[in-house]
Amino acid sequence: MSIDSIAARQHLVDDRHYKYRGCAPDPDNPRESAADPDVPVDAWGPYTDDGAEAQRDRLARERAAMAICGRCPVLALCRTYANTTAVDEQGVEHLVEPEGILGGELALTRHRALIARRHAATVGDTTAAAAPGPAVRSVDDARTPQKLAVLNALAVELYDERVARRAGMDVRTCNWHRSALCNLLGLDRETATRDELLLEAVRHGLLPATTRIVWDGLWPVAAAPTTDGARQRRIAPGIPAVLLTPRPRARRTARRPGVLARLFRPRALFPTALLAPTTVLEPAA
Repeated sequence: MSIDSIAARQHLVDDRHYKYRGCAPDPDNPRESAADPDVPVDAWGPYTDDGAEAQRDRLARERAAMAICGRCPVLALCRTYANTTAVDEQGVEHLVEPEGILGGELALTRHRALIARRHAATVGDTTAAAAPGPAVRSVDDARTPQKLAVLNALAVELYDERVARRAGMDVRTCNWHRSALCNLLGLDRETATRDELLLEAVRHGLLPATTRIVWDGLWPVAAAPTTDGARQRRIAPGIPAVLLTPRPRARRTARRPGVLARLFRPRALFPTALLAPTTVLEPAA
């Protein structure tokens, strides 16, 4: 296992949300997953029973496991580790986790991604002297200080105002950079989620492989949300409306003792007669 693979594995295990992963065994029944008692923990591994697994059963098992992965708080870290590679004695690069479902991806998906990376590296070696192609230029365009600041802020913040504040720009400019990053990394900005954008940034080397990505909960956050929440409704049709409502800004008040008392002095604003106790006159007999 390479050093990068060891670091990625350790980063995954050390995350404070690792114990809440959906594929963990249930404490009361170790054969069941902690996320769903109807899904066994073997659903994420390769088929090991006698005989061949029916295609219908395999597809149902994979769908159930990947649905749980989609809600996992360490999905990004798990996917990063699952796609790390090592080189054997013959110099052949291979996945450190060649079987099973990890990071919400099938083993076949990860192997195809590795083959695609090998092919891209081979083509890149043969055309190194030529002018860079559109894909190379796109990744280079995403390495500007502003876009890197947005990516780093997006990894630790969820709400657009907090992302913009951490990136050092206004919300409109920040969301423009988020949309541009989707285009540069080959994502559809109308359907891309925050998690997908950050994973593509890690894969293209815009963010370190060990970047800690704050989980955005059961409802995905749009990579570039709109002010009315329309884009997030397209990504998650069942998202509660309360989650789409912009958060009101908290008004700060002075905390020094006696400030409010000095600002509001009723005896200075009203006549003394009005502040005196009212005398009730009884009617004459």
